[in-house]
Amino acid sequence: MEILHSKIFGEEVIATPLLVFHGLFGMLDNWGSFGKDLGEFLPVHLIDLRNHGRSFHSESMSHDDLAQDIANYMAHYGIEKAHILGHSLGGKAVMQFAINYPEKVEKLIVVDISPKAYPPHHQGIIKALQTVDFATVKSRGEVEEVLSQYIPEKSVIQFLTKNLYWTEDKKLNWRFNLKTLSEKYNDFVSNAIKFGVFNGDALFISGENSNYILPQDSFGIKQQFPKAQIVIVKNASHWVQADNPIDFAHNVKEFLNID
Repeated sequence: MEILHSKIFGEEVIATPLLVFHGLFGMLDNWGSFGKDLGEFLPVHLIDLRNHGRSFHSESMSHDDLAQDIANYMAHYGIEKAHILGHSLGGKAVMQFAINYPEKVEKLIVVDISPKAYPPHHQGIIKALQTVDFATVKSRGEVEEVLSQYIPEKSVIQFLTKNLYWTEDKKLNWRFNLKTLSEKYNDFVSNAIKFGVFNGDALFISGENSNYILPQDSFGIKQQFPKAQIVIVKNASHWVQADNPIDFAHNVKEFLNID
């Protein structure tokens, strides 16, 4: 059984731990400041999803796979119950986990995603990533140059290039498993999570300038998460925790009663 890679803050604190899962093409490092901040109040596990960061690669990538990975991780670390937070794709993973394993979830936090199916919307990014030829590029700057021909937003390019690393044979490559993520894209983006109900406390955090959680989505959220609170963070797009880290962390701390 393969266990997800993680970085743990606040291990010495006696409290229910918080497990944090990033979004598509992300990695646990994106959440470092948040982990350090909340690690003063409770143990915080920043975790790489399968096919991302330093976690294992697999040809399978369904919501149930991601939920099972969380269950395996908790069993490995002897965690019976945890607060679970997920952003975007990580949000889909934690929603499915809460429905599959409700007894393992103390409180659920879902960041800027709803349980519904989304139309494919990363084709441009996937095309750009596939265009990078690691046999010829010699530096991060050259990779950025290739990506900029397809992706206009500099912030998105910077986010993606955080995933670059030097292989043992001195070539650049992506840490994420681009092959599986592009082939199985519909399994985890264009599918809703399986129907079921999680009756525990749930917080859905939406970015004011994001269109991932629309007003009409609240009905579908409440169907599966009847106790859900939905809060909107001002001056934030899809990457809520990066755009407005202070208000984001405040909402999380208030929900977990640690503020």
